[in-house]
Amino acid sequence: MELEGKVCIVTGAGSGIGKATAKLFYSEGALVVVADVNASSANDTAAELGNRALAVRADVSSAEDVEAMVSTVTGKWKRIDVLVNNAGYGMRGNVVSTAESDWDRLMAVNVKGIFLCSKFVIPVMIARGGGSIVNTTSYTAVSAIADRTAYVASKGAISSLTRAMALDHAKQNIRVNAVAPGTVDSPYFDKIFRETPDPVKLRGEFNSRAALNRMARPEEIAEAMLFLASDRSRFATGSIVTVDGGSSIGNHLVE
Repeated sequence: MELEGKVCIVTGAGSGIGKATAKLFYSEGALVVVADVNASSANDTAAELGNRALAVRADVSSAEDVEAMVSTVTGKWKRIDVLVNNAGYGMRGNVVSTAESDWDRLMAVNVKGIFLCSKFVIPVMIARGGGSIVNTTSYTAVSAIADRTAYVASKGAISSLTRAMALDHAKQNIRVNAVAPGTVDSPYFDKIFRETPDPVKLRGEFNSRAALNRMARPEEIAEAMLFLASDRSRFATGSIVTVDGGSSIGNHLVE
């Protein structure tokens, strides 16, 4: 019971990595806030977990939504011990083909969302004597992929933001770390596979990004989230834990 009695917010917890993380944290004794922009997804995840789960609909790019979420949580449980900033998404495009509005929206969710959630949660953590924040970045922050410029840029920003926050709040006993996943077999990619003319070929291309020649399971990323959220990583702050199956270590394609 690594997180017994701890109040943990997980954003983007309606599916994928966020849902797997919420489920794992719950199994480790946490009181879990299942936050998602999709209210029905948040409710479904919370219902699967049980009476120590609280579903909250929140758009992390909205200060009003985030402040309301934090107020709801502190009103119910009086504290916040762990914040997992997981909400985010990707899209195709380079700097020429990406529309300005699409760039702004992605940055608002992926980067500003972490800023806002942390902005409102950190004072609560300070009042309780500390806490742990875990951000979701990506191996693409250090090893870019083609035609995903906004996404890659946002993940680079998240990695830098993680280090800056860790430095700023270490003296307040708040640890800030990040997990850098590889490509994850999740509902997000299921939709992509369904919409392509050759799903088998595309899945093979995604698998080949990793030295282990497969996509990650959400539960495998959640294990890294648990490590950074729990006291097992009590001397880690400003760290980026890469769980990418070897995607960032070189070209794995055999000529």
